[in-house]
Amino acid sequence: MSADASPLQDRYCVVGNPVAHSRSPWIHARFAALTGQALTYERLLVPLDGFAEGVRAFMAEGGRGCNVTVPFKFEAAALAQCLTERARLAGAANTLRLDADGLHADNTDGAGLVVDIERNAGVPIRGRRLLLVGAGGAAAGVLGPLISAGPTRVVLANRTHARAEELVARHADWARAAGVALQAAQTAALAEPFDIVVNATASSLSGGGIPVPAQVLRPGALAVDMMYGSAAQPFLEWAARHGAVARDGLGMLVEQAAESFRFWRGVQPPAAEVLAELRSLV
Repeated sequence: MSADASPLQDRYCVVGNPVAHSRSPWIHARFAALTGQALTYERLLVPLDGFAEGVRAFMAEGGRGCNVTVPFKFEAAALAQCLTERARLAGAANTLRLDADGLHADNTDGAGLVVDIERNAGVPIRGRRLLLVGAGGAAAGVLGPLISAGPTRVVLANRTHARAEELVARHADWARAAGVALQAAQTAALAEPFDIVVNATASSLSGGGIPVPAQVLRPGALAVDMMYGSAAQPFLEWAARHGAVARDGLGMLVEQAAESFRFWRGVQPPAAEVLAELRSLV
């Protein structure tokens, strides 16, 4: 048990590799304080080949749930016994909860991103053309909710076209039911402008370059990097330099955390208040 945990407090954590940068412990501590919930929340670094073992050990030591970050979101969905509809559609999960009948998985990333774009940034998604860059666990988690928000067109672009096609195929029926045109593309072949561009790649964590050409940004487009802090800076500076409105992933982080908190505790925390506090600190 964590040295800071009381026997009366439920334990939660964020699991990833890397994980030292995560603001989730601070966010959930504020949620707990503002809602009167007794819990502790920590970081859990696990080896790249040790995700399942790390989660099982944490739960065996009294853990009640965890958030999952890169690169384990697909593994998290596979580990769970029960999945919410949005986690099943994504094939990826960022939230696990231990119940009497096993691990339950959810994916709150997409809901958090949609709320941040529409409410916090004040940009409606309905009727817009949207580009989602990346085909990993982060992109898988947000594609379904972005489609549900009603854009006219969504292009999913990835360096490896086959991975983009696979994710598009998984969401084809969902897009058809929503009346949204959905297409896979290779990042190098992109030429058309979009109203909203979301970078869901992890290239910034490894010091990679900007994954798309500047012509994808129409003047005044909203360009969102799902990363935050120093990892997001190259993308944000590039977007602003080419006439876009640049936004980092801090708002999404808080909004998806609020969804996770509700999944665990059945309580809706004050996300807007905590986001304002966090913005003042960074």
